[in-house]
Amino acid sequence: QVQLVESGGGLVQPGGSLRLSCAASGNMSPINIMGWYRQAPGKQRELVATITSGGSTNYVESVKGRFTISRDSAKNTVYLQMNSLKPEDTAVYYCQLNWPRANYWGQGTQVTVSS
Repeated sequence: QVQLVESGGGLVQPGGSLRLSCAASGNMSPINIMGWYRQAPGKQRELVATITSGGSTNYVESVKGRFTISRDSAKNTVYLQMNSLKPEDTAVYYCQLNWPRANYWGQGTQVTVSS
């Protein structure tokens, strides 16, 4: 069984920064994709960024140039560095880990951007 534990959310002022972390444990494929999704109140969950085990990254247009996804494969951990945060970034952020025929989610961490 795979478990994902997120940390790093909180309250930050517009223009501020936060760093999210997601540590994976359990029996997992070494070839996988880790990513971050978010869900704002009343909206559907959306992709924020993904990173493959080979290091290829993908971002939703709205966060390009502000967010950076990275991973430490030795620690099975993925990070999301969020800079220049905006009120519209407010959401619950979820970590995801997947490979063919497997898909796991973290419990979510709240990010609130407000003055």
